[in-house]
Parts: sequence; structure tokens; C-alpha cells
Amino acid sequence: MRPIFADPKTDVIFKKIFGQPAHKDLLIELLDALLELDSAHRIVDLEYLSLEQLPMQRRRKLSILDVKCLDAQGTRYVVEMQIVEVEGFEKRVVYNACKAYATQLGIREDYPKLNDVVAVTLCDFVVWEGRDAAGNYRIPMLSRWHLREEHSGERGLNQVRYAFLELPKYAAGSEPVTTVDKWAYFFRSAPTLEEVPAVLADGPWAKALEVARRANLSEQEEAEYEEEKIAEQDFRGGLSLAEKRGQQIGEQIGEKRGQQIGEARGQQIGEARGQRAALEDLCEILGIALTDARRAHLAGLDLQGLAALRGHLKAHRSWPDEAP
Repeated sequence: MRPIFADPKTDVIFKKIFGQPAHKDLLIELLDALLELDSAHRIVDLEYLSLEQLPMQRRRKLSILDVKCLDAQGTRYVVEMQIVEVEGFEKRVVYNACKAYATQLGIREDYPKLNDVVAVTLCDFVVWEGRDAAGNYRIPMLSRWHLREEHSGERGLNQVRYAFLELPKYAAGSEPVTTVDKWAYFFRSAPTLEEVPAVLADGPWAKALEVARRANLSEQEEAEYEEEKIAEQDFRGGLSLAEKRGQQIGEQIGEKRGQQIGEARGQQIGEARGQRAALEDLCEILGIALTDARRAHLAGLDLQGLAALRGHLKAHRSWPDEAP
């Protein structure tokens, strides 16, 4: 059965819902909810700005909107949806926000003209994995970040701030209560809904679902949407294939080498070689550059070290900061 609603996390649908002036009220509602703005600071209007200052990404798997909002402060927002994590993801978020801040001034304009920038990032993966003793995430699904003075804890230098919504951390199920939970439920569940659920039947979610209805897509939008979903499936399939290939290579090499130098030792060597081959495939799929230093580091790891590296790559989609 053909899904009723398209996936709002894909580039074409995300921009159809939140990136068009005709639907800017939906983006205003989303930003107000994620930033939990009070009535004195709620956004009353916005304009879509050029994305020319933001870097082009090879094999992009994200949607980016750059908007300037009319509120008491004239804040500027860089809003992005990221489906899969790639190497340097957090650094790119910081770069985009700082770039948006720095490029506001024209020639001979003064610093007081700069407006604050807030980078709002929606992620279909977990950015911060840490859990407490009870098994709960230490960083909640919706988190907001800004600078504090290290000794006193006082806030300051708030010209560039960040907000993240990590969708996999959603735990309210099909009965969301808060506004933030309803947005998370919308993003996670829209592609599988067979009708508009009661909890999303009014407010901005009902309108967003109507925009995302497959029957309302143009032929071009439908074609772009299908292409994006296929590319996403291919990417995730590539990750799975790399893991299976590494296991097979490890078993084959381990068996062959085991006949020559003893089964136990040969299996360890073979498994290590297979795991290194699998990790090289995994890095290629994730777009992580394997420099000479990284290859040398990889060659020196034992099975335990290889397993730890594989776990980090799968969780963070990036090379460990402490490794070369």
C-alpha cells in the first residue's frame, strides 16, 4: 500500500513544508516550540535569506534553511534537518552558524548591526549517547547550547547559540502531550501514518501533514522524493553490507591462516584483517578520509581496539578525536 504522507525529514519535503513563504507560519511554530520562546520573544514574521554563504556538501544528506526573524531582537536562524551523521557533523553546524553571523555586515557597516544567530538542528540520529545510572540519556531530546564562564557559570557571549532535536530520543509514543513531543512525533511517524491522528488533527501539525500528503506532490516533487528515499536506503544498506563483508572476510582469512600457523592464532589474525577491511569500507561509505596516519593507526589495533573503533564510527559517524 502506498504511504499516505511523505517523509518530512527528506530534503524536498522538509523544504516544501518549512521552506516556502506560503507556509512560513509552520516554520515560525516550529522555531517557537523548539526554542520555547515566551510571549515577549515569540517570532511574529520571518524572511528567507540566501544560502550562498553556506558551504556546498558533497553527497549532501541534509536540508538547510536560512531565515531572519522579526522579533524584539531581529534574530537570525539557520535551520537544518540531517538524516544521517557524517564526519565533522558538529563542526559543520558550528561553521554554518558562525558563517551566518559573520556575513551579515556589508562594506563599512559597524558591528552593532550584527544580529544574533541561532542554529536549529533536527537530527534523525543520536548526537550525545551518554546515559546516567538509570539508563536515561544525560542530554535530553531537545537541548540548547550557549557559552558560560568556566568558573562562575555565568552566561555570556550569546551572539551565537545552538538548539538540537535528536529524534531517536523521542519516548512519548503515539500519545504526545507537549508541543515539542508533537513535532517529534510528526517527524518520526508521518511516513507510516494511514490517517491524521487525533493528537495532530489541529494546529500546525495538521497543516504540515496536508502539505506532506503524497497526493499533493507534483510529478517533479514525487520523483525527487523517490530519488532521495532510494539514496537513503542505499546508504544504510551500504553500512550493513560493510559489516557483513568484514565478518565474511574475517572468517575466510581466519580459516586459511589457521591452517598455516594454528587455528587460534590464525583466526585472530584473519579476523583482525577482516575487521580492518570492513572498517575501511565503512569509512568510505561514511565519507571519512583515511589518511596515512589513520591507516597506520588502524594497522596497529588488535581485535579489541578494532571493535572499539567500529563502535565509535557507527555511533558518531566520525573518526575519534583522540586518534590521529
